[in-house]
Amino acid sequence: MKKKLVLKIGTSTLTNGTPLISRGKIEDIGRQILALRDQFDIVLVSSGAIAAAKQYINIKDAGKPVESKQAMAAIGQPLLMRTYNEVFSDFGIQTAQCLMTYRDFENETSRQNTLNTITELIKYSYVPIINENDTTAVEEIILGDNDSLSALVAVLIHADLLVLVSDIDGLFDKNPHLHADARLIPEIKNIDEARGLVEERDSGLGTGGMNSKLEAAMLCQKENIETWIVGGGQNNFLTDAFAGKTRFTKFLAG
Repeated sequence: MKKKLVLKIGTSTLTNGTPLISRGKIEDIGRQILALRDQFDIVLVSSGAIAAAKQYINIKDAGKPVESKQAMAAIGQPLLMRTYNEVFSDFGIQTAQCLMTYRDFENETSRQNTLNTITELIKYSYVPIINENDTTAVEEIILGDNDSLSALVAVLIHADLLVLVSDIDGLFDKNPHLHADARLIPEIKNIDEARGLVEERDSGLGTGGMNSKLEAAMLCQKENIETWIVGGGQNNFLTDAFAGKTRFTKFLAG
């Protein structure tokens, strides 16, 4: 029986160091999902709707700027999904869109319906691509770039592993963007103690910092789910992590 993997991709990874969504990075993700599908049933939690909209709207020069991030997300979400569909179909990967809010996890009927939908999609070899429904909710825009949402999904489907892919290779003993001598911590059991190491820096694109990732890891740890933080800048970031070819941080299951 396959293990279940929830793979969360942040905006900073999808844009690959640019202001816009990188088609090449989505191809990289597709290749890795294809390589891992024999071992894992994979659910993808993807940010990037607002960044996708920016490819089609020049906010500064538009006669009537779209000021609301919710409106930008509504414009960008179908564009983001179209890119995923086009790229993943080249690898023979079928996709399905699931837009969710945190309220979907609070009501037992909604939880069960969501679980049934994801389970059915996996059964028929579809990769569910989940994002927050920013038209009706603003939590992801304000708070966490889908870190918390991915943890809730992992708990809901009883995942074996949550992988948070970001612009940083893991948790360091100090912020590596600010300190050249920062050292990566490969394995963490006590997440509360790890909080004292966090020194946030605004990336300018995604909204999820290290604190939101620790919250996600803690939620999963309580449910005996291991969490990894993996840097997504290089190609094959996930398959290399499984092969032990790259450094990252593991938060051990409870």
